[in-house]
Amino acid sequence: MTKTALFVICGIALAGAGYTSVGAQTPASVNDGIYTTAQADRGKKVYDDTCAGCHGPELKGSDTGGPTLNGPDFISGYKDGNASALYNKISMDMPSNAPGSLNPDQYADVMAYVLSVNKYPAGQTEIPKDGSGLNAVKMAPPKV
Repeated sequence: MTKTALFVICGIALAGAGYTSVGAQTPASVNDGIYTTAQADRGKKVYDDTCAGCHGPELKGSDTGGPTLNGPDFISGYKDGNASALYNKISMDMPSNAPGSLNPDQYADVMAYVLSVNKYPAGQTEIPKDGSGLNAVKMAPPKV
């Protein structure tokens, strides 16, 4: 193999690696849009059927003791963490009377709905059903 051919092959490989890493970048924060509108719409249905009994129809908490999932208290509770903490809380502890009873898609959809109600922007990709990559996504107050 000639030096020129080797140089061309290496150049193409580096260009491809750079393109792949740019295209696969993880959002830096929830303000970068980590869910889609369609995902949040599906999440609303799951929330209404499964979560509203404890957290209320407007995510403001209820008499049964479910905490608020909407507004300053919710936002300040997660502001110094990452999106994985919220996903793990939802998928491991909810619903409180049957933790882990929803399927992974439903947990991701509910998280999308909660983020949408808190005015975090939608994006082009859905929250992964396994929560992968969310540990690198910072929770921050929404840019309203």
